[in-house]
Amino acid sequence: MIGRLEGHLHRVDPGTVLISVGGVGYLVSTTLRAFQALADREDAALWIHTQVRDDAIVLFGFPDREELEAFSKLIAVAGVGPRTALAVLSTLTADELAEVVDAGDLARLQRTPGVGRKTAERILLELKDRLVAGSPGAGDRRGDAVSALVNLGYSQRDALHSVNAVWSDAGGAELGELLRLALQKLTR
Repeated sequence: MIGRLEGHLHRVDPGTVLISVGGVGYLVSTTLRAFQALADREDAALWIHTQVRDDAIVLFGFPDREELEAFSKLIAVAGVGPRTALAVLSTLTADELAEVVDAGDLARLQRTPGVGRKTAERILLELKDRLVAGSPGAGDRRGDAVSALVNLGYSQRDALHSVNAVWSDAGGAELGELLRLALQKLTR
């Protein structure tokens, strides 16, 4: 499986890029948002979702890991294929999608071309509590604190809310102190 490609961009078109890595050109399907980000660049690094079918190997590329994770969760929804998932992520960022799902905003999701009422309802239902807006990246204290709380058995959403609630007061604190405060918030 191909997980990441980094190389020279030979062609950037809406929806696809041709990226050369080690002398091999890979045709990668992307969101329109990725197209806009890559349009003026010569080199790029893309996180890749590889789909193996009987008749082809199809690559879907994303400039950041959060978008790849949102894509993977979208295509796991019954009735949502890769093209629909790309359309959703062309309309909404990964964080916006998480906010839409959290708010149950059916109308905003239906504004995506190719997403009707039933598909939007299915996305909202199946992704509830699986996407979290503003999820911090790995490697920072906030992200480490959220990860630690999830490993202790708290939901991603509860862990993120408690860490964010204490972050403004204890943002400069060490990880241990941040965890202690977040745990206090969770147990109240």
